[in-house]
Amino acid sequence: MAGSSARPVPRAALTRRSPAVAALCAAALGAGLLVAASPSAAADATLRIHDIQGDTRTSPLVGQRVSAVPGVVTGVRSYGSRGFWFQETRPDGDPATSEGLFVFTSGAPTVKTGDAVEVSGTVTEYIPGGTSSGNQSLTQLSQPTVTVVSSGNPLPPARVVDARAVPARYTPAGDPAAQGSINSLALRPRSYALDFYESLEGMNVRIGSSRVVGATDPYAELWVTVKPGERPNARGGTVYGSYTAQNTGRLQVQQLAPAAESPFPQADVGDRLTGRTEGPLDYNQYGGYTLAARELGEVKGGGLKRERTRRQAAGELAVATYNVENLDPGDPQEKFDALARAVVTNLASPDVLALEEIQDDNGPADDGTVSAEQTLRRFTDAVVAAGGPRYDWRSIDPVDKADGGEPGGNIRQAFLFNPARVSFTDRPGGDATTATGVVRERGGAALTHSPGRVDPADTAWQNSRKPLAGEFTFRGERVFVVANHFASKGGDEPLAGHRQPPTRFSETQRHAQAASVNTFVRKLLAADGKAKVLVLGDINDFEFSGTTKALTAGGALKPAVLSLPRAERYSYVYQGNSQILDQILVSPAVKHFRYDSVHINAEFADQNSDHDPQVLRFRP
Repeated sequence: MAGSSARPVPRAALTRRSPAVAALCAAALGAGLLVAASPSAAADATLRIHDIQGDTRTSPLVGQRVSAVPGVVTGVRSYGSRGFWFQETRPDGDPATSEGLFVFTSGAPTVKTGDAVEVSGTVTEYIPGGTSSGNQSLTQLSQPTVTVVSSGNPLPPARVVDARAVPARYTPAGDPAAQGSINSLALRPRSYALDFYESLEGMNVRIGSSRVVGATDPYAELWVTVKPGERPNARGGTVYGSYTAQNTGRLQVQQLAPAAESPFPQADVGDRLTGRTEGPLDYNQYGGYTLAARELGEVKGGGLKRERTRRQAAGELAVATYNVENLDPGDPQEKFDALARAVVTNLASPDVLALEEIQDDNGPADDGTVSAEQTLRRFTDAVVAAGGPRYDWRSIDPVDKADGGEPGGNIRQAFLFNPARVSFTDRPGGDATTATGVVRERGGAALTHSPGRVDPADTAWQNSRKPLAGEFTFRGERVFVVANHFASKGGDEPLAGHRQPPTRFSETQRHAQAASVNTFVRKLLAADGKAKVLVLGDINDFEFSGTTKALTAGGALKPAVLSLPRAERYSYVYQGNSQILDQILVSPAVKHFRYDSVHINAEFADQNSDHDPQVLRFRP
């Protein structure tokens, strides 16, 4: 089974079993019986589920064959990783040991909820996503033999998961001797949220009426919080404030029934999942601890509306950034029209708009095409059709397959600007591999190439989108805009992973990218200390991150989002955390600005992009 692994039985994990079972397990360990072809001696002691689960994240019996383990079926999954959960009816009273267990059947399970069963099988630790994912493992029985003893039995009472039950602290620090892993640490479910959820792995749990903090996604899942007072914002989300504030009340909800049999409800952030939601507590590849709902409550709408920013005054320059999520001519016209309406209606037709994830003219087709002329023309035409201005644009085609993103898509940033309000200073010579420079001109700073790329040969930009710099003029004032799309967070270890704190592998490249952009901005400021510079785009990192610190080093820039109250600082929702990924940063000469994170996508099940656009208005 992909991602499964056999580990030595930790002696410490045997200390909290019953004396008889502990003695038998110790004897098996001493004899080297980690994997047996027939039932181990421990089976003769009538092993219970809590003996298999143990009081750490990995079973003390991993690799062993166990026999006739009793329990009642609490949930059946007939798709994906097929199998069923069953639960002990005589718990041991130890809060650290789970009384539930998943049985991996491979084929469609033949048992029903409420069946009393005896299960024989091999104890395994399955890692959803494989060992490289950084996920915790899921204790389960594999290659099972199942005997149904009776049917129609009452289910074990569901453990209520609510604000009183879930600890405020997220996780203990990992064991330095185990490269930061928490796998071998004894569970402390009254102290840490991850330990609490792990102590319920596979058990029948229930939540009451809970606020939705992550909208229904295409995979038929949503996120709720069982802690209504945990870092809420006015729109119903839960704000991610720091690496150590993980919002412990967040829980993913799926349903056991296939979508074809029971459609999953559409929910936006701020809606409520009301009534009774109950089922086994699972751990999956993408969301960590997940309530696999056998019984799903009803979604009550919260009436969340898409925001509209105000129109800029005549003397204000409005500059915006928007990640349009792999836009190319192969997308349906409905996507172009919806994005265009958002620019006109929700963003009030900004004077300058930096777009991220503009793909080439045939999208993911990998045939050497790099031009995005058709993509940008179709988008700007849609803006006009929506009642907006006739935007002009500037961009630089990348070298084929050199900028990352979807293979064959050749994504890049592009500037749109309204020529009736602002002019673009064209300085020829910029291309995919030529760096734009900074010179002094008429007592101020100027670009050698506009549009131009910032330091494209720097290794920081290898297989990543290179920054696009442009020189604009508004009412006689020169304004420099640098559009960015930093390296994604793909490859980072998960928040609910086995290593704590998780390793953020991807930020090494973002830190280098931020340093590159910071160096460029300092060159502009060295040429003109009063230069008006805006660095904006999908930074793919938080306002408190090392990436932002590198961008702002030496006082060259400041994050405009810090002008907002903490509860309003977000542009993206991930696993129920409302967080900042998209930013606009300004040089010291950009004063008295007004900033707006315009929430039109990230909180909604119906999205035109997964990012919210950002707008800044100021008087140059």
